[in-house]
Amino acid sequence: MMKSFLAFALSVLSFHLFAQDSLFSKREFANKEYINLYKENSDFSYTAPAGELGAPSKYVINGRLTTTYMLLGSYQSPVAFAIIPDFTVRVRNEASAGVRTPSYRLGFAAYARLNTDPDHYQYGELAFTHHSNGQDQSALNQDGTVNTLTGNFNANYLTASYRFGHLTPTASDESYYSLNHRLGLQWHKFFRYEPALDLGFGFTRILYNFSWRKYDQIERNARNKAKVKTEKETWRLNTEVSYAVNKIPAKNLGNFQKRLNAEINFNYSFPFMNNVFLLATVGYYGEDNYNIYFQDHYGYFRFGFSSGFLRNRSRHYDN
Repeated sequence: MMKSFLAFALSVLSFHLFAQDSLFSKREFANKEYINLYKENSDFSYTAPAGELGAPSKYVINGRLTTTYMLLGSYQSPVAFAIIPDFTVRVRNEASAGVRTPSYRLGFAAYARLNTDPDHYQYGELAFTHHSNGQDQSALNQDGTVNTLTGNFNANYLTASYRFGHLTPTASDESYYSLNHRLGLQWHKFFRYEPALDLGFGFTRILYNFSWRKYDQIERNARNKAKVKTEKETWRLNTEVSYAVNKIPAKNLGNFQKRLNAEINFNYSFPFMNNVFLLATVGYYGEDNYNIYFQDHYGYFRFGFSSGFLRNRSRHYDN
Protein backbone atom coordinates (compact mmCIF):
# COMPACT_ATOMS: atom_id res chain seq x y z
CA MET A 1 0.00 0.00 0.00
CA MET A 2 2.78 2.42 0.94
CA LYS A 3 4.66 1.62 -2.30
CA SER A 4 1.55 2.34 -4.34
CA PHE A 5 1.03 5.64 -2.58
CA LEU A 6 4.66 6.69 -3.07
CA ALA A 7 4.48 5.74 -6.74
CA PHE A 8 1.29 7.78 -7.13
CA ALA A 9 2.82 10.78 -5.32
CA LEU A 10 5.93 10.63 -7.49
CA SER A 11 3.75 10.48 -10.62
CA VAL A 12 1.76 13.53 -9.53
CA LEU A 13 4.95 15.43 -8.66
CA SER A 14 6.56 14.50 -11.99
CA PHE A 15 3.46 15.60 -13.89
CA HIS A 16 3.37 18.87 -11.96
CA LEU A 17 7.05 19.57 -12.65
CA PHE A 18 6.60 18.68 -16.32
CA ALA A 19 3.56 20.97 -16.59
CA GLN A 20 5.47 23.77 -14.86
CA ASP A 21 8.46 23.31 -17.16
CA SER A 22 6.17 23.25 -20.19
CA LEU A 23 4.46 26.46 -19.04
CA PHE A 24 7.82 28.20 -18.51
CA SER A 25 8.97 27.12 -21.98
CA LYS A 26 5.74 28.41 -23.51
CA ARG A 27 6.14 31.76 -21.75
CA GLU A 28 9.78 32.07 -22.79
CA PHE A 29 8.88 31.29 -26.40
CA ALA A 30 6.06 33.88 -26.31
CA ASN A 31 8.32 36.55 -24.80
CA LYS A 32 10.85 36.01 -27.60
CA GLU A 33 8.24 36.03 -30.39
CA TYR A 34 6.49 39.13 -29.06
CA ILE A 35 9.70 41.15 -29.39
CA ASN A 36 9.48 40.59 -33.14
CA LEU A 37 5.82 41.61 -33.11
CA TYR A 38 6.57 44.89 -31.33
CA LYS A 39 9.10 45.75 -34.03
CA GLU A 40 6.98 44.55 -36.96
CA ASN A 41 4.09 46.73 -35.79
CA SER A 42 6.23 49.87 -35.64
CA ASP A 43 5.84 52.58 -38.29
CA PHE A 44 7.67 52.46 -41.60
CA SER A 45 10.35 54.85 -42.77
CA TYR A 46 9.81 56.29 -46.24
CA THR A 47 11.33 58.44 -48.97
CA ALA A 48 8.87 60.27 -51.23
CA PRO A 49 10.05 62.33 -54.23
CA ALA A 50 7.80 65.40 -54.64
CA GLY A 51 6.48 64.82 -51.10
CA GLU A 52 2.78 65.22 -50.35
CA LEU A 53 1.10 65.95 -53.68
CA GLY A 54 -1.83 68.24 -52.90
CA ALA A 55 -0.14 70.13 -50.05
CA PRO A 56 -0.30 73.97 -50.03
CA SER A 57 3.51 73.99 -50.36
CA LYS A 58 5.49 72.27 -53.12
CA TYR A 59 8.31 69.92 -52.17
CA VAL A 60 11.34 68.39 -53.86
CA ILE A 61 11.42 65.35 -51.60
CA ASN A 62 9.99 64.32 -48.23
CA GLY A 63 11.31 61.65 -45.94
CA ARG A 64 10.70 59.96 -42.62
CA LEU A 65 13.35 57.98 -40.76
CA THR A 66 12.32 55.97 -37.73
CA THR A 67 13.46 52.82 -35.96
CA THR A 68 13.09 50.95 -32.67
CA TYR A 69 15.93 50.48 -30.21
CA MET A 70 14.76 47.53 -28.09
CA LEU A 71 16.58 48.20 -24.81
CA LEU A 72 14.76 45.49 -22.86
CA GLY A 73 13.62 42.51 -24.91
CA SER A 74 14.36 39.31 -23.03
CA TYR A 75 12.83 35.83 -23.31
CA GLN A 76 12.63 35.96 -19.51
CA SER A 77 10.27 38.96 -19.33
CA PRO A 78 6.71 39.60 -20.60
CA VAL A 79 7.52 43.33 -20.49
CA ALA A 80 9.73 45.13 -23.01
CA PHE A 81 11.07 48.65 -23.34
CA ALA A 82 12.25 50.64 -26.37
CA ILE A 83 13.54 54.03 -27.48
CA ILE A 84 12.00 55.25 -30.75
CA PRO A 85 13.65 58.12 -32.66
CA ASP A 86 11.49 59.50 -35.47
CA PHE A 87 12.56 62.30 -37.84
CA THR A 88 10.53 63.78 -40.71
CA VAL A 89 11.78 66.42 -43.15
CA ARG A 90 10.18 68.17 -46.11
CA VAL A 91 12.58 69.73 -48.61
CA ARG A 92 10.83 72.69 -50.20
CA ASN A 93 10.78 73.36 -53.93
CA GLU A 94 12.46 76.75 -53.82
CA ALA A 95 15.81 78.32 -54.69
CA SER A 96 17.60 77.15 -51.55
CA ALA A 97 15.69 73.84 -51.26
CA GLY A 98 15.13 74.72 -47.61
CA VAL A 99 13.71 72.44 -44.92
CA ARG A 100 12.70 75.28 -42.55
CA THR A 101 11.05 73.30 -39.73
CA PRO A 102 11.84 69.57 -39.49
CA SER A 103 9.85 67.33 -37.15
CA TYR A 104 11.98 65.74 -34.45
CA ARG A 105 10.36 63.09 -32.29
CA LEU A 106 11.98 61.05 -29.57
CA GLY A 107 9.82 58.44 -27.89
CA PHE A 108 10.03 55.89 -25.10
CA ALA A 109 7.69 52.89 -25.26
CA ALA A 110 6.81 50.12 -22.81
CA TYR A 111 5.11 46.92 -23.97
CA ALA A 112 3.26 44.28 -21.94
CA ARG A 113 2.37 40.87 -23.38
CA LEU A 114 -1.24 39.89 -22.57
CA ASN A 115 -1.30 36.27 -23.77
CA THR A 116 1.10 33.50 -24.77
CA ASP A 117 -0.10 32.91 -28.34
CA PRO A 118 1.96 34.93 -30.88
CA ASP A 119 -0.30 33.74 -33.72
CA HIS A 120 -3.26 35.42 -31.98
CA TYR A 121 -1.41 38.10 -30.11
CA GLN A 122 -2.59 40.76 -27.67
CA TYR A 123 -0.43 43.34 -25.95
CA GLY A 124 -0.58 46.77 -24.36
CA GLU A 125 1.69 49.68 -25.24
CA LEU A 126 2.35 52.95 -23.46
CA ALA A 127 4.58 55.57 -25.10
CA PHE A 128 5.83 59.03 -24.20
CA THR A 129 6.96 61.22 -27.10
CA HIS A 130 8.65 64.60 -27.32
CA HIS A 131 7.95 66.48 -30.58
CA SER A 132 9.72 69.69 -31.59
CA ASN A 133 11.02 71.43 -34.73
CA GLY A 134 14.35 72.89 -33.62
CA GLN A 135 13.23 76.52 -34.07
CA ASP A 136 13.39 79.20 -31.39
CA GLN A 137 11.56 82.18 -32.86
CA SER A 138 8.07 83.26 -31.82
CA ALA A 139 5.36 80.86 -32.96
CA LEU A 140 3.15 83.83 -33.90
CA ASN A 141 3.75 86.64 -36.36
CA GLN A 142 2.95 90.24 -35.38
CA ASP A 143 -0.40 90.00 -37.15
CA GLY A 144 -1.37 86.97 -35.02
CA THR A 145 -0.90 84.34 -37.73
CA VAL A 146 1.19 81.22 -37.13
CA ASN A 147 4.87 81.60 -38.02
CA THR A 148 5.53 78.54 -40.20
CA LEU A 149 8.89 79.94 -41.36
CA THR A 150 10.88 80.01 -38.11
CA GLY A 151 8.23 79.57 -35.40
CA ASN A 152 8.86 77.37 -32.38
CA PHE A 153 6.91 74.14 -32.03
CA ASN A 154 7.05 72.07 -28.86
CA ALA A 155 4.67 69.35 -27.70
CA ASN A 156 4.87 66.23 -25.53
CA TYR A 157 2.32 63.47 -25.40
CA LEU A 158 1.36 60.05 -24.06
CA THR A 159 -0.12 57.35 -26.26
CA ALA A 160 -1.83 54.30 -24.77
CA SER A 161 -2.60 51.48 -27.21
CA TYR A 162 -4.14 48.03 -27.24
CA ARG A 163 -2.79 45.94 -30.12
CA PHE A 164 -4.10 42.60 -31.30
CA GLY A 165 -4.04 40.44 -34.40
CA HIS A 166 -3.63 36.95 -35.81
CA LEU A 167 -1.87 34.95 -38.50
CA THR A 168 -3.87 32.84 -40.94
CA PRO A 169 -2.91 29.18 -41.58
CA THR A 170 -0.27 28.62 -44.25
CA ALA A 171 -1.79 27.85 -47.66
CA SER A 172 -0.66 25.11 -50.03
CA ASP A 173 1.53 27.62 -51.92
CA GLU A 174 3.31 28.52 -48.64
CA SER A 175 1.66 31.95 -48.42
CA TYR A 176 -0.15 33.29 -45.36
CA TYR A 177 -1.55 36.58 -44.04
CA SER A 178 -1.69 38.59 -40.86
CA LEU A 179 -4.44 40.93 -39.69
CA ASN A 180 -3.29 43.56 -37.19
CA HIS A 181 -5.26 46.14 -35.21
CA ARG A 182 -4.48 49.02 -32.91
CA LEU A 183 -6.87 50.99 -30.68
CA GLY A 184 -5.38 53.96 -28.89
CA LEU A 185 -5.79 57.27 -27.13
CA GLN A 186 -3.32 60.16 -27.29
CA TRP A 187 -3.03 63.04 -24.78
CA HIS A 188 -0.91 66.19 -25.07
CA LYS A 189 -2.08 68.49 -22.29
CA PHE A 190 -0.46 66.58 -19.44
CA PHE A 191 2.79 68.26 -20.40
CA ARG A 192 4.31 71.58 -21.43
CA TYR A 193 3.51 72.76 -24.96
CA GLU A 194 3.82 75.81 -27.21
CA PRO A 195 0.97 78.23 -26.18
CA ALA A 196 0.20 79.02 -29.84
CA LEU A 197 -1.30 75.53 -30.10
CA ASP A 198 -4.32 76.82 -28.18
CA LEU A 199 -5.42 78.40 -31.48
CA GLY A 200 -6.73 75.00 -32.50
CA PHE A 201 -4.63 71.87 -31.95
CA GLY A 202 -5.85 68.28 -31.53
CA PHE A 203 -4.57 67.73 -28.00
CA THR A 204 -6.61 64.54 -27.48
CA ARG A 205 -7.01 62.02 -30.27
CA ILE A 206 -8.69 58.63 -30.62
CA LEU A 207 -6.60 56.31 -32.80
CA TYR A 208 -7.33 53.24 -34.90
CA ASN A 209 -4.86 51.46 -37.19
CA PHE A 210 -5.39 48.37 -39.32
CA SER A 211 -2.69 46.48 -41.22
CA TRP A 212 -3.19 43.56 -43.63
CA ARG A 213 0.03 41.78 -44.62
CA LYS A 214 0.89 38.94 -46.99
CA TYR A 215 3.89 36.62 -46.71
CA ASP A 216 5.19 34.34 -49.45
CA GLN A 217 7.88 31.78 -50.01
CA ILE A 218 10.58 33.19 -52.27
CA GLU A 219 13.68 31.90 -54.03
CA ARG A 220 11.88 28.66 -54.90
CA ASN A 221 14.28 27.96 -57.77
CA ALA A 222 17.55 28.83 -56.05
CA ARG A 223 20.15 26.13 -56.75
CA ASN A 224 21.76 26.32 -53.33
CA LYS A 225 18.67 26.49 -51.16
CA ALA A 226 18.91 22.77 -50.24
CA LYS A 227 16.04 22.02 -47.85
CA VAL A 228 15.47 25.60 -46.76
CA LYS A 229 12.32 27.66 -47.30
CA THR A 230 12.92 31.40 -47.50
CA GLU A 231 9.93 33.64 -46.91
CA LYS A 232 9.34 37.38 -46.88
CA GLU A 233 6.62 39.95 -46.46
CA THR A 234 5.34 40.60 -49.99
CA TRP A 235 2.93 43.44 -49.35
CA ARG A 236 1.37 45.46 -46.58
CA LEU A 237 -1.81 47.53 -46.59
CA ASN A 238 -1.93 50.06 -43.75
CA THR A 239 -4.90 52.16 -42.67
CA GLU A 240 -4.53 54.89 -40.04
CA VAL A 241 -7.35 57.01 -38.62
CA SER A 242 -7.28 59.55 -35.78
CA TYR A 243 -9.92 61.96 -34.55
CA ALA A 244 -9.45 64.95 -32.24
CA VAL A 245 -12.04 65.02 -29.43
CA ASN A 246 -10.81 67.97 -27.34
CA LYS A 247 -12.37 71.43 -27.43
CA ILE A 248 -11.21 73.44 -30.47
CA PRO A 249 -12.21 77.11 -30.91
CA ALA A 250 -15.13 77.52 -33.35
CA LYS A 251 -15.00 73.81 -34.26
CA ASN A 252 -17.68 71.51 -32.86
CA LEU A 253 -17.13 67.79 -32.25
CA GLY A 254 -18.63 66.89 -35.62
CA ASN A 255 -16.26 69.09 -37.62
CA PHE A 256 -14.56 66.32 -39.62
CA GLN A 257 -12.74 68.80 -41.85
CA LYS A 258 -10.59 69.92 -38.92
CA ARG A 259 -10.58 66.93 -36.57
CA LEU A 260 -10.07 63.94 -38.88
CA ASN A 261 -6.70 62.60 -40.01
CA ALA A 262 -6.84 59.51 -42.23
CA GLU A 263 -4.41 57.65 -44.47
CA ILE A 264 -4.25 54.42 -46.43
CA ASN A 265 -0.97 53.24 -47.89
CA PHE A 266 -0.03 50.18 -49.92
CA ASN A 267 3.51 48.81 -49.82
CA TYR A 268 4.64 46.18 -52.34
CA SER A 269 7.98 44.37 -52.52
CA PHE A 270 9.11 42.56 -55.67
CA PRO A 271 10.83 39.17 -55.17
CA PHE A 272 14.25 40.66 -55.94
CA MET A 273 13.84 43.31 -53.22
CA ASN A 274 14.97 42.59 -49.68
CA ASN A 275 13.60 44.90 -46.98
CA VAL A 276 12.12 47.63 -49.16
CA PHE A 277 8.70 48.35 -50.66
CA LEU A 278 7.28 50.53 -53.38
CA LEU A 279 4.91 52.93 -51.61
CA ALA A 280 1.62 54.50 -52.70
CA THR A 281 -0.39 56.60 -50.23
CA VAL A 282 -3.63 58.55 -50.24
CA GLY A 283 -4.70 60.53 -47.19
CA TYR A 284 -6.30 63.56 -45.62
CA TYR A 285 -4.92 65.92 -42.98
CA GLY A 286 -7.59 67.73 -41.01
CA GLU A 287 -4.56 68.82 -39.02
CA ASP A 288 -1.17 68.50 -40.68
CA ASN A 289 0.98 66.61 -38.15
CA TYR A 290 4.17 68.27 -39.39
CA ASN A 291 4.84 70.39 -36.27
CA ILE A 292 3.99 74.12 -36.69
CA TYR A 293 1.87 73.45 -39.81
CA PHE A 294 -1.03 72.24 -37.62
CA GLN A 295 -3.49 74.74 -39.15
CA ASP A 296 -3.14 73.25 -42.65
CA HIS A 297 -5.73 70.76 -43.87
CA TYR A 298 -5.74 69.06 -47.24
CA GLY A 299 -5.93 65.78 -49.13
CA TYR A 300 -2.70 64.34 -50.48
CA PHE A 301 -0.94 61.56 -52.42
CA ARG A 302 2.52 60.23 -51.67
CA PHE A 303 4.66 57.90 -53.80
CA GLY A 304 8.10 56.49 -53.12
CA PHE A 305 9.86 53.79 -51.11
CA SER A 306 9.28 52.45 -47.61
CA SER A 307 11.01 50.08 -45.23
CA GLY A 308 10.87 48.80 -41.68
CA PHE A 309 11.12 45.68 -39.55
CA LEU A 310 9.78 42.87 -41.73
CA ARG A 311 9.00 39.22 -41.19
CA ASN A 312 11.66 37.42 -43.23
CA ARG A 313 12.60 33.90 -42.16
CA SER A 314 14.39 30.83 -43.44
CA ARG A 315 13.01 27.48 -42.30
CA HIS A 316 14.28 23.95 -42.83
CA TYR A 317 11.90 21.58 -44.59
CA ASP A 318 11.99 19.19 -41.65
CA ASN A 319 10.84 21.88 -39.19
